[in-house]
Amino acid sequence: MKWDEVLVNAREALRGICHLCPICDMKACAGKVPGIGGIGTGGSAKNNYEALREIKFRMKAIHEVDKPDIGVELFGQKLTLPVIGAAVAGARVNFSGRIEEKEFAKAQLEGALDAGTIAMIGDGPGDLYEKTIDALTEVGKGIVIIKPRKLDEIIRRIRIAEEAGALAVGIDVDAAGLVNMRKSGEYVGPISCKVLEEICSKTALPMIVKGIMTEEEAVAACNAGAGAIVVSNHGGRVLDDLPGTVSVLPKIASKIKDRCMVLADGGVRSGSDVLKFLALGARAVLVGRPVVWGVFGGGRDGVRLLYEKLADELSVAMILTSCQSVAEASTDLLAL
Repeated sequence: MKWDEVLVNAREALRGICHLCPICDMKACAGKVPGIGGIGTGGSAKNNYEALREIKFRMKAIHEVDKPDIGVELFGQKLTLPVIGAAVAGARVNFSGRIEEKEFAKAQLEGALDAGTIAMIGDGPGDLYEKTIDALTEVGKGIVIIKPRKLDEIIRRIRIAEEAGALAVGIDVDAAGLVNMRKSGEYVGPISCKVLEEICSKTALPMIVKGIMTEEEAVAACNAGAGAIVVSNHGGRVLDDLPGTVSVLPKIASKIKDRCMVLADGGVRSGSDVLKFLALGARAVLVGRPVVWGVFGGGRDGVRLLYEKLADELSVAMILTSCQSVAEASTDLLAL
């Protein structure tokens, strides 16, 4: 199977949910939440795409970099590329139940491991969390992201993740107003600095705070004890008219420097997109919607092919910008 075949299969499997447009600019799926689009006008999701397009490279071809090192170490794991799977979940609601939740999570985890990287699994209403945890238990490696619930419930879910062998746990604070959760009758809401500090103190696992879009909140997360932050606007699915994540990343990364690990997501579709995020301060990036295509188009093999495609594209982009390793990626690669 090839990646093009995966896309053909996914287009049929996701008919009516995702058009798999030749250019994934988030225009055709604007407002389709639940689904795979962006909320409201789709502005936040479109801004992720457009912000990446505005960034240009400085091409270099007179040098000696022909085998760049694209590996990275995250959460105690040596990964073959600086890309991990975002916590995509909610198959019943977002994908009309066309795949069972455990199967969905398992394909994400297994495909990532097959490619030499790791994936996150998500939380949600009903028994979704239990099903994704079952997948983690069977596969053995992964990161668990929990919704911003009440403190006691977050801690209970952290304990479950620990027992399942999670490499790290996290809170997607950007889900504080998530419509699907509120409609299900399950609480989500903002988390205070004091509560976040208590959450971080309750586990020995690295704590990830996902949904950071300002320098102030990045500092607050670090002060609370987070081991990593994810610069993210939740794929444009929670609040309209947010800036593209890559546009706010440089100031956030500069502000916190080495206080905690900086990850980011938002519109990543190619290895070139990955390199742009790295050059602007991310240690690694998360990829979401393309993982959905991989699962629906080819299961775990489809997910593996996605990461292999991104790795190949990243290598080419690094060769043509004279970047020897991902650790050396900087704004010197960009035409700013």
